[in-house]
Amino acid sequence: MAEKNTPVARISVSLPQKLLSQYDEMVEEKGYDDRSPAIADMMRAQLVEHRHKTGSGEIAGTITLVYDHHTQHVQEALTEIQHDHHEVIVSTMHVHLDHHNCLEVLVVRGKASLIKKIADELIAAKGVKHGKLTVTTTGKDLPS
Repeated sequence: MAEKNTPVARISVSLPQKLLSQYDEMVEEKGYDDRSPAIADMMRAQLVEHRHKTGSGEIAGTITLVYDHHTQHVQEALTEIQHDHHEVIVSTMHVHLDHHNCLEVLVVRGKASLIKKIADELIAAKGVKHGKLTVTTTGKDLPS
């Protein structure tokens, strides 16, 4: 919802009735009071995704990795990559899932293109079974 004293623009959109009906069902299921805040949230989500894909601007996010710590040199390789990029890695969490598998979550913040490069490098490391970059905004340049 827009903050008080923030200018609001009104728009009109033409949609197929079936699409609008499905959208209204989703708005209700998600607990929105009306369509406007839901549309604003979708627009913000698309802006964040666009910035991530174009590599422009600063983003925040997480890089999630699952790996077998018994794979030779995997922990050393992941640690070296992280040390090479300490300026954008805000925090890390390491969890032992079982005797072989570890979950590592890195909280990152920086230029979108650099964050994607680091995520790709970590995910491609030998021994990593699965990895995922999840991005969001820092909130600085995205209106509420």
